[in-house]
Amino acid sequence: MSTLSGKTDPVVRPITAGDIAEALVKGLRDFQGAPLYGLACGALYALGGVLILLSVTALGMSYLAYPLAAGFALIGPFVAIGLYEVSRRREAGETLAFGAILATVKSRGEIGWMAFVTVFIFLMWMYQVRLLMALFLGLNVSFASFEQFIAAVLTTNAGLLFLAIGNLDGAVLALILFSLTVVSFPLLLERDVDFITAMITSVRAVVASPLPMISWAAVIVVLLIVSALPAFLGLVMTLPVLGHATWHLYRRIVVPVATDEARPA
Repeated sequence: MSTLSGKTDPVVRPITAGDIAEALVKGLRDFQGAPLYGLACGALYALGGVLILLSVTALGMSYLAYPLAAGFALIGPFVAIGLYEVSRRREAGETLAFGAILATVKSRGEIGWMAFVTVFIFLMWMYQVRLLMALFLGLNVSFASFEQFIAAVLTTNAGLLFLAIGNLDGAVLALILFSLTVVSFPLLLERDVDFITAMITSVRAVVASPLPMISWAAVIVVLLIVSALPAFLGLVMTLPVLGHATWHLYRRIVVPVATDEARPA
């Protein structure tokens, strides 16, 4: 089979839980080997979360803090793209420099389309949260504080139903986005393929190893959500390790190609 550009489709291979563990170890080593880049990326991600949280609080919509924290994990793969490049450069023995990393990421035009897909699904999640709130908690629902929202959700039948369906809906969207992006961003960074081919390859990777890949998705979501709880500060450490680990897992999933098939630097 060929990609839209006429090149051979990337070849995927199945993985095991052992590959995930090995990727996490290598991700931690990359973070330790180049901590400045990981801390910068993690701090940027955490700062974005804090700014969003402050914005909804200032607008009197602090009840959206929970769905925002959950949905914020959805855009992690895009934010971590600079970390993939750091791992790629360390692997290839290339020089690390912020300018060179940013220039490489900016030169990959198809990554912009994947970013659009990521943000689109994040917005879908937030709109669905508002819709579910209107259906179960009232059309003009509004809470004076986050505590009032929690009380309404946990102490009423409608609130518990909203929580159950909302979490299920979020899990489905997260799985869809994970399937579309887990391999896409690293693949687009490394090779000259279109974003449609990248998404198809990513889905094929999940289908080839459903249980390990879903387990990896669960690890990512749980760690990001837990890290976001203390004012998003935990993301400063968690995101770099997960980002570097994602690159190494990509290396295990997608069979390497000849140098002339890779995207030129």
